[in-house]
Amino acid sequence: MSDLLERQDAPPPTEADALSPSVRQVGRRSIPWIVLGAIAVLVALLGILLTGADRSAGVPLDPSNAGLVGGKAVAEVLRQQGVDVRPAGTLAEVRDGATDDTTVLVFDPDANLDDSGYDALTSIASAIVVVEPDYRALQRLAPGVRAAGGVAGSGPVDAECSVPAAVRAESIDPRPSGNESSVSAGGTFRIVDGGATGCFGSGDRYSLVTTTVDGRSVALLGSAAVLMNDTVGRSGNAALALNLLGAHRTLVWYQPGIADRAVTGPPDISALTPGWVTPVVILLVLVFIAAAFWRGRRFGPLVVEDLPVVVRAGETREGRARLYQRSSARLRAVDALRIGTLGRLASIAGLPQATGAGEIADAVAALIRRDRGTVRAILIDDVPRTDADLIALSDSLAELERATAAAVTPAQPGPTGRMDA
Repeated sequence: MSDLLERQDAPPPTEADALSPSVRQVGRRSIPWIVLGAIAVLVALLGILLTGADRSAGVPLDPSNAGLVGGKAVAEVLRQQGVDVRPAGTLAEVRDGATDDTTVLVFDPDANLDDSGYDALTSIASAIVVVEPDYRALQRLAPGVRAAGGVAGSGPVDAECSVPAAVRAESIDPRPSGNESSVSAGGTFRIVDGGATGCFGSGDRYSLVTTTVDGRSVALLGSAAVLMNDTVGRSGNAALALNLLGAHRTLVWYQPGIADRAVTGPPDISALTPGWVTPVVILLVLVFIAAAFWRGRRFGPLVVEDLPVVVRAGETREGRARLYQRSSARLRAVDALRIGTLGRLASIAGLPQATGAGEIADAVAALIRRDRGTVRAILIDDVPRTDADLIALSDSLAELERATAAAVTPAQPGPTGRMDA
């Protein structure tokens, strides 16, 4: 294709008509971007389908969450009964919100609270209610209690204990909701040592265990579903929730966050470096900035200067031809050939450089005595569909240029047969 472009160096006429890519070619080039866009939309839709339900459900057992897994129903009823419900996300907020008559509800599914945190709760709260406690919570608050697996029974279970809150509830249904948004799996406990009371059990497995630690009442509730909006209305769930959490004037609804997680691992660089290192580093940075500013002012402003680089016309032509060939840009290639040919034909025919392509075609047809439609098709109208069409059109342009040059050149006289002295 580089041979086809070697006649494009002449200055083009300013009003020469150029052929534009067709809609089909533009669409063909846009196919990769359309495919990528479709893939991105598909991935976004899958993400929405996979995570949309969990996002719409909100934070489990949050007292401000009115969704299916939230705890707003219990919190609002407690407020109507005169209990001061105070949400807390850190241990510091628990300390600030606690009074001398406080129940602390702890729900920590991510195990953010460590042993020292549970020890601190026993010195803050008058009573502690731990929902779905993990192994660490059981070890710190109820060493004689062990986890015993999933919820016991297939329906409501009776209290069968003397705990006042359980007696008022009579029976509860601790099973998690069958709704997709429910995140509570529920659990039960087994008492392996004395000092604890089990309620709502089946055999030796209980959904509620009460005990005392450091003189504080501790209640272990095995299923968060008892407090959730979508299941609190079952059986005696609401009665148990209101009696456990409303026993004192203040309820601190505590959901430990990442701020309560213990910091572990080796010390960072700031703990290992001496105290004088930071001021010295800052001083060195300031000295470097001052020196750079001083030297920069001394050198003066930057001067932009063109580099004396020479690129051969043949290299430029071959490089452009390769780009046209790689992208199948036949229209651009033939436009470049036609622009060069039109400029040279205008010069050969003695026409101004500002002459339009149609006028040049008419003048050339008159000079070489050919059909105007044929000449105009070669110079303007024909569109190459294949590489073979492009080569044929290039040959036609070259032949047209040769014919025009021959038409304006006087005929050379033949030999006379005489010998000049």
